[in-house]
Amino acid sequence: MQPSTQQSPSKHPHTLTDFASIAYQCRLDVLTMLTMAKSSHLGSALSIIDILVVLYHAVVDPQKIKHQQLDRDYVLLSKGHGAAALYTALVSAELIDRSLINNYHANGTILPGLTTRNVPLGIEATTGSLGQGLSMGVGLAIAAQHDKRASQVYVLVGDGECQEGPIWEALMVAERFNLTNLTVIVDYNKLQAMDPTDSIMTGSFIRKFEAFGCHVVEVNGHDYQALLNAFINRATVAKPYVIIAHTIKGKGIARIENKLEWHYRSFTTEEYATVKHEVAK
Repeated sequence: MQPSTQQSPSKHPHTLTDFASIAYQCRLDVLTMLTMAKSSHLGSALSIIDILVVLYHAVVDPQKIKHQQLDRDYVLLSKGHGAAALYTALVSAELIDRSLINNYHANGTILPGLTTRNVPLGIEATTGSLGQGLSMGVGLAIAAQHDKRASQVYVLVGDGECQEGPIWEALMVAERFNLTNLTVIVDYNKLQAMDPTDSIMTGSFIRKFEAFGCHVVEVNGHDYQALLNAFINRATVAKPYVIIAHTIKGKGIARIENKLEWHYRSFTTEEYATVKHEVAK
């Protein structure tokens, strides 16, 4: 089996310090958006920001996405309830105008609480019904493979979401078509809506994904260099590729990190005045 012909991630002029600065602004934006909208899923959004920052600033080409080029890479947020994080990452990549996030989750907004497909803004799929995004990603990867396009497909899923049967059905298809252009990133923050993930879905994630024909790597999902290396190394693997990113739910706001209740909670406007100064830089 020959290695994938995928190109290495593009070399954007960012240092690890730049990633941290971008991620800080994204976290602050997410906190502001969810507080003002009186919305939830703060912990779920904060855990994936570092992954999205690396994707949009060191892996995919935002300009190809902006101009909807056929050979663009695709990023799908299968855990659609983390939409606020995706929107802030798209703002940082200049795909969404910053003014739009002021109306996050409001009536008539184009940035609802669950991602809704809006390709000109870089939102490639409507997600939120858990387990569906990976199937869409597999379809995009098959189409790109068939058309001999260089497009890579990146699908970010939640660890709790991996209890959904369609995840594993999609992976069977990915193995069947040997999708060397498909990368699955698991946000392994180890907490889901009502319980620790491992108390519900027991056993090794690595063994599960390997049993479905995937090559699996584990990384610290908040370590920019480790994430970047994992994306770069994808090009050497001729299988569907899975990055298990160990993350912290609520990452960046110490008082909510690894706290189960912050799957659904948000801060009051009174609390926000203090908490916004606690976002980690």
